[in-house]
Amino acid sequence: MRDETIASFLTRLAARSGAPGGGATGALHAAQAAALLAMVARFSDGPRHESDVVGRVRAAADGLAGEALELAEADEAAFGKVVLAYQLPRDTEEQRAARADAIAAALAGASRPPADLMAAAVRLAGLAEDLLSAANRNVISDIAAAAAAISAAAVTARVNIEANLSGIRDQDLVAELARTAGLADSVTDRAARLVAAVREEISR
Repeated sequence: MRDETIASFLTRLAARSGAPGGGATGALHAAQAAALLAMVARFSDGPRHESDVVGRVRAAADGLAGEALELAEADEAAFGKVVLAYQLPRDTEEQRAARADAIAAALAGASRPPADLMAAAVRLAGLAEDLLSAANRNVISDIAAAAAAISAAAVTARVNIEANLSGIRDQDLVAELARTAGLADSVTDRAARLVAAVREEISR
């Protein structure tokens, strides 16, 4: 995925195929948010800016951009396993039991990329908040763009986690995932406040 063109990815996304799908696009929202924050940080490296904050945000955002791309690829691979599990034969009782086990295991595996995406969204929201006061005012609109992408990543992560919950048998994992999904409201609220703060700043 990381080496294909945008046009190629969009063609695959639009095809009648389960993957790539929303999970991969959610991770790409996070990757774009991270890249935007890294760009703003690089425009904010002058003596008038807080070099320690800017440097920390830049390094963290660069790392998160790479992590988010890995999550996009992991999500596509995990969903592929879910599809294969559903295609297993179910002609006999034994086959049906094996298929049900395979589906439950695949759904548990498919829950990990969106859970990790939620964690990335939380970290990105913190970076955006830290960068806002230290950023070059000429590029703070890009922090709002990053915030919107962070919100989209969190919402997508929540929906994809919730979509898998009913098929997962491990109740401890279900509880953990439900708590993770619940972080979305906080992330979207923080993102909305960032956008509002940027709009207020640029309106002056």
